[in-house]
Amino acid sequence: MDSSTATRNIVQALTKAIVEHRLHPGSKLAEQKLADHFGVSRTLIRQALFQLVQKRLIRMEPARGAFVAAPSSDEARQVFAARRMIEVEMVRNFVRQVTPLQVKALKDHVAQEKDSLSHGDVRGRSDLLEDFHVRMAELMGNEVLAQILSELISRCALITLMYQSTHAAEHSVQLHAHIVKAIAAKDEVLAAKLMNEYLSQVEKNLTLDRQLPSKDIAMALA
Repeated sequence: MDSSTATRNIVQALTKAIVEHRLHPGSKLAEQKLADHFGVSRTLIRQALFQLVQKRLIRMEPARGAFVAAPSSDEARQVFAARRMIEVEMVRNFVRQVTPLQVKALKDHVAQEKDSLSHGDVRGRSDLLEDFHVRMAELMGNEVLAQILSELISRCALITLMYQSTHAAEHSVQLHAHIVKAIAAKDEVLAAKLMNEYLSQVEKNLTLDRQLPSKDIAMALA
């Protein structure tokens, strides 16, 4: 395996551990432990950590090393504000060019969300709820938008871990279903209104004074 592939795999593994809440905000990412875990040099670990710093998923502290980022309450509000600006306009554009096949793809996605909800699959449900928004960008054929949204949603996963109170997953699935119904009806105004309502509701469910303890990296990556 070449160094670029190894680095990419490390970035993907750490991103997944952070997004899936197996590495908590504030967790220390010790270079040697990571090198031992992945069986690579510390140089490759540093390259991977640098990429995660660029994604705002970790922070580097002088003389202390790398830590999973702990977004402030102000940053949390800014991330959701950015998502509203992007996604409300995205759904407007999606309605204008939507095809029956695209509507079917979104309906299938919502059906998977409902199935995960009914089976108590918390991780699968969370992934699907987040992927719904990226899926819309992909169906539009806009890979740049899909990548930007994917990065923003990764940061949201960190934020919800720190500040989320009781997450109304059932309500989120219902809102996604209503958004798809508005899209199918080509009701641009309603689709935009529902998207804004969805993001505002998720943000409203955050408790901005909540702090969670860190987890050991070896346990998180096991």
